[in-house]
Amino acid sequence: MTQVMKGVRVLEVAQFTFVPAAGAILADWGADVIKIEHPVRGDTQRGFINMGGIAVDPNRNPLVEHPNRGKRSVGIDLATAEGQALLYEIAKTADVFLTNYLPSVRQKNKFDIEHIRAVNPKIIYARGSAYGDKGVERDTGGFDGTAFWSRSGVGYAMTPAEMEGPLSQGIMAFGDSIGGMFIAGGISAALFNRERTGEGVELDVSLLSAAWWASGANIAQGLETGQTTRNSMPTSGGAARNPLMGNFRTADNGTINLCMVSPTGLIRDAFEHFGIPEAADDPRFADVKTLIANSKAASDLIVAAFAKKPFAYWRQHLKTMKGQWAPIQSLLDLTSDEQALANDMLVELEGDDGKPFKVVRGPVQFNHEPLKTTRAPQASEHTETFLMELGLDWDRIEQLKASGAIA
Repeated sequence: MTQVMKGVRVLEVAQFTFVPAAGAILADWGADVIKIEHPVRGDTQRGFINMGGIAVDPNRNPLVEHPNRGKRSVGIDLATAEGQALLYEIAKTADVFLTNYLPSVRQKNKFDIEHIRAVNPKIIYARGSAYGDKGVERDTGGFDGTAFWSRSGVGYAMTPAEMEGPLSQGIMAFGDSIGGMFIAGGISAALFNRERTGEGVELDVSLLSAAWWASGANIAQGLETGQTTRNSMPTSGGAARNPLMGNFRTADNGTINLCMVSPTGLIRDAFEHFGIPEAADDPRFADVKTLIANSKAASDLIVAAFAKKPFAYWRQHLKTMKGQWAPIQSLLDLTSDEQALANDMLVELEGDDGKPFKVVRGPVQFNHEPLKTTRAPQASEHTETFLMELGLDWDRIEQLKASGAIA
């Protein structure tokens, strides 16, 4: 497997998903990611036993595997002077320092940028936060449900105005995983810059900024016009000005999404595939201009057509249609989607219990090669072996253990 980050060491002092997800991407790409965890508690997320109302086996926890596969775990108590000194020894060997701890914690435990740069001036120092590392709220924590979904405006935009309250974030670690990819991209650019200039930069990605970038087109529209879009209540039918854009219910309550943003050259082929070829000869729908003017009438015909046959029929039948469309399916449906599987979007690794465990490949693929990775480490699993690799002798390791500085 092509490992574009081979030879790069990432020192990760982070927990939960947002920033560790960046470490997972870098590990996928070949980096040696050393995850520092508390020697007793480990990453707080290891203790999660419930995800969205679904019980989780602590030994097969998706919220541990997804953002931590491919790493090594070293248990260090960073509240101790011995632990801090050990962290600095590791930092001397690292290319990147990655953290999502709040400024007050970084200062208290002496791993803020000035502490790490004192031992490694050229290290890339990467921070992930809820709201950014500047401003009065830089020391305010948050999760993707607060910063990415709620405060950013994403949840508001996704909620139809007719609903009594806003929709909650329905996908766990949604903003965390997106933001983690942004951090990994920023680190890649920073490594490239250091290769060219010798300078190690500091970089920041917040959950709020990740949401705003993802929503950038809508925000720019709002700034320009004073208006922006919100989701409408779900219906079966086309848009008010384009009947070939919308969701259409099938006979068995499945849904097909049509997304022919520009219907030019697609009208006759679409109506033929819908089983209503006569509509293409109707002067109301003969060209784009008249189709838009009579969108409601065309939409009604398409709704009736889709309602006559089941989802499986439409999913197969529409494969030859020229215009753009997609089946609306669940996240579990995607795990058996032949196109997703053909592009290696799932990765099977050996779980902690020796049984197979599947995780999602990151969105970047190099040379069409499937990803090969290892399971997430147990908390502090590699403490002794890594420290010996670092050059510590057994007597010092025993002393650090006796003091409680390491696991």
